[in-house]
Amino acid sequence: MELCDYPAYQLVGMIRRKQVSAVEVLESALKRIGEVDGCPGQLDGNNQIEPDKIHSFITLTPERARSQAQKVDHAIAAGEDPGGLAGVPFTTKDIYCVKDTLTTAGSRILSNFTSPYTATPIERIEAQGGVLLGKVNQDEFAYGSSSESSAFLPTPRNPWNTDCVPGGSSGGSTAAVAVGEGCFSIGTDTAGSIRQPAAFCGVIGVKPTYSRVSRYGLIAFGSSLDCPGPITRNVQDAALVLRIISGADPKDSTAANLSVPNYLSELQTPIRGMRIGLSPDYFKITYLDAQSGEIQQEDIPAIMKDAVYRAAGRLAEMGADIVEDVPMQQTRYGIPAYFVISRVEAASNLHRFDGVKYGYRTRQAVSDVHEMYRKSRAEGFGLQPKLRILMGMYVSAAQYSEQYYLRALRVRTLIRQDFNEIFDPKGKYRLKALLTPTTPTTAFRMGDIYGDSVLMQYADQLTVPANHAGIPGISIPAGFDLQGLPIGVQLLGNDFAESELLRIAYAYEKVTEEDEWRTRKPPILTK
Repeated sequence: MELCDYPAYQLVGMIRRKQVSAVEVLESALKRIGEVDGCPGQLDGNNQIEPDKIHSFITLTPERARSQAQKVDHAIAAGEDPGGLAGVPFTTKDIYCVKDTLTTAGSRILSNFTSPYTATPIERIEAQGGVLLGKVNQDEFAYGSSSESSAFLPTPRNPWNTDCVPGGSSGGSTAAVAVGEGCFSIGTDTAGSIRQPAAFCGVIGVKPTYSRVSRYGLIAFGSSLDCPGPITRNVQDAALVLRIISGADPKDSTAANLSVPNYLSELQTPIRGMRIGLSPDYFKITYLDAQSGEIQQEDIPAIMKDAVYRAAGRLAEMGADIVEDVPMQQTRYGIPAYFVISRVEAASNLHRFDGVKYGYRTRQAVSDVHEMYRKSRAEGFGLQPKLRILMGMYVSAAQYSEQYYLRALRVRTLIRQDFNEIFDPKGKYRLKALLTPTTPTTAFRMGDIYGDSVLMQYADQLTVPANHAGIPGISIPAGFDLQGLPIGVQLLGNDFAESELLRIAYAYEKVTEEDEWRTRKPPILTK
């Protein structure tokens, strides 16, 4: 096994004991990137499939990484504490600012923006000895569920089948982690953008409680929905990284001023007696038929439902109490409410990109500042930002806000009430977690859905309720479909119950560690 394939928690110990150096670990990761990544995403690039390449990166920063790795090795040699992530290589979604590094959010309008500061989650990782390999690709401004909307081509591929999408918007992050291009990545989850691609790529994806992790330095999509979180290959690494990036931040007034548990030390606490629910409302998709104008409902594929029941059975072996028929009736309204709320917030957040202060500015001749605004934004934004600006302005206009925006906010409250009821310790269900499919299907082929914003959005129907409610969730691998594509299941919990979700996820990981499917590797690594 190559060094880049070791878990972060093992590498930290190996580096501290001087069994390997941080520089050696870094070089292993860079070698893997050279073998499987191909050309990085670039403006006006070619989006043709390059066989056996995943194209995760936009910006690779090897010299910066070598400097960080050398610093860790020097600290160890001097007998100093190198930090809790000493020498562990990682990547970050290009939605996070990193000082003196290109930060694009996958958009032409930020294609020349070098950040003057570093986002809090990344700063905390680097302060603990993490070694940043670079910035990975994503949907433009995180608008999408496939990573196909990036202005930087080629867009990321799924390492289990490069004809398929890796999911989105954190698709570059999950693809990179799946093939050992860093031990972990930091993504963002606005409607499922960590958990959905994690399921598609067969890795762990954690959406913390809203406010558990600072959003300072994150280029905002929907400010009331965005959640930074880790993407890893195992639960222990997820617990390790989550603890480091969590906590209060004087630069972010929305970051919760609460103590952060030692997630790693709590993992092995038995799950016996924990009540885990299954809801029939998460085994179907409700959508508007564009032709008839009527609401339609479809069961998710049997293979996705079966994966949940298999996972529930294995957790029951560990002593968990499985509670069936838990009603979550507002789940069906998560996507329509998200369509409205996210677009209002996105339109507001995109106003800052005007070609004046930073970023892209049109090269055409203009007669006044208003014409410069129009041309810079028209050239700099891709289709998805433009659609969100138009819809966001429309549904928040005075004559429509009651019909759309305020109604969506009320629906959001109802979704939250569903979760309040099932997690109420004195209520009927008294759940510690809700176990559901992460996605309605496994990864779809590139180009099959891209361009249909409505259909694309329904890839997130099972993940978005957690964002409306602000609660934590974690997607974990749960096997493969008949085409060899990963299946993910998710655990949803009460506010700040990340410890409990990680404990359940770890118990499942241990009880299945001898299963055949756990031995599989992305084909890209076996050729």
